[in-house]
Amino acid sequence: MAARQKFMRLLPGRLVGQTVEEGRNKQTGYVLTLQTREQHIRRERATSNICTNQSLLAVGATIFLAALGKQGFREMSELCLQKAHYAFRQITTIPGFAAAFSSPFFDEFVIKTPVSTERLQQHFERVGILGGYPLDKSYSGMENSMLFCVTETRTKEDIDLLVNALKEVQR
Repeated sequence: MAARQKFMRLLPGRLVGQTVEEGRNKQTGYVLTLQTREQHIRRERATSNICTNQSLLAVGATIFLAALGKQGFREMSELCLQKAHYAFRQITTIPGFAAAFSSPFFDEFVIKTPVSTERLQQHFERVGILGGYPLDKSYSGMENSMLFCVTETRTKEDIDLLVNALKEVQR
């Protein structure tokens, strides 16, 4: 499809751009580009029949869960639990890194860090890791605390890479 620049924002539907992930994975990704904001907030002014991302995401989630089935959903959940607890155990063996809370968790946990979360994020970026949400940016009293989430999509190698990066940042 082709259009003059001045007509690009008047096209019905969405324009999809292709990109390649930076870092070690180099996976191809697709993003919606040049979509008008009205498509998400006002149905009557939308230029496409997909008016809200919420509906589109709900359909995608429904299809995913239906494809997994009851047993597949259980297996995926167990993988999340096992991998998150493996990551937690490995991280909390590193001197200076400790659990922020003692309560049970499923696939997310908070770690108190001996260095600033900003320094951690900079180090993660250098080694190609997108990980950990710095809680001190959003919550008072959570200085040097980072939220980690581990799902079924992470491999043992991914988790070990994260653990090694945390060890390196202290040197």
